[in-house]
Amino acid sequence: MKTNLKAVRFPLCLLILAALCANVCVHAADATVKVGDITFTLPDKWESVPVASAMRAAQLKVTDADGKTSADVAFFQFGPGGAGGNQANVDRWLGQFQEPRDQIKSKVEDVTVGKTKVTYVSAEGTYKSGMPGGPTSAMPDYALMGAMVGNEGDNIIFIKMTGPKDLVKSATSDFKKMVESGLK
Repeated sequence: MKTNLKAVRFPLCLLILAALCANVCVHAADATVKVGDITFTLPDKWESVPVASAMRAAQLKVTDADGKTSADVAFFQFGPGGAGGNQANVDRWLGQFQEPRDQIKSKVEDVTVGKTKVTYVSAEGTYKSGMPGGPTSAMPDYALMGAMVGNEGDNIIFIKMTGPKDLVKSATSDFKKMVESGLK
């Protein structure tokens, strides 16, 4: 008995796409990104782009007014306890800078929006871009603005913006509005 692979491939692809979109959906018409149970409203001119890694739940591109530089915003969700606690992630994110922690102007701030804890993390310096455990590229004058959304033990959503320092600093207010938009 001969199986027609072309006839099976298309429905299989549709099934896989539907399964992926069950937890993460990007809605271009209303400029939102849904990760887990939270729908985030995107700032104007922030663009959804294909994810650069299977670890990412969604990815955005933030471009400066001149269109010359851009920052990357990545959403991650690993399941309850899947990425360690908040402190482990603060340490991991700040460890992605070449300079010692006391030289990267790092700041960690905990806020509560509704009943949900948000931990904001920021730093600036020489960012080591690359996959964890793999080769890195030094990116001088970069900044990180991150958020961990959820209470300990929850299915925490991690959102991290990295890019040229001036662009990340100018986009920080919009970043926080986006993070908190899904928590009201």
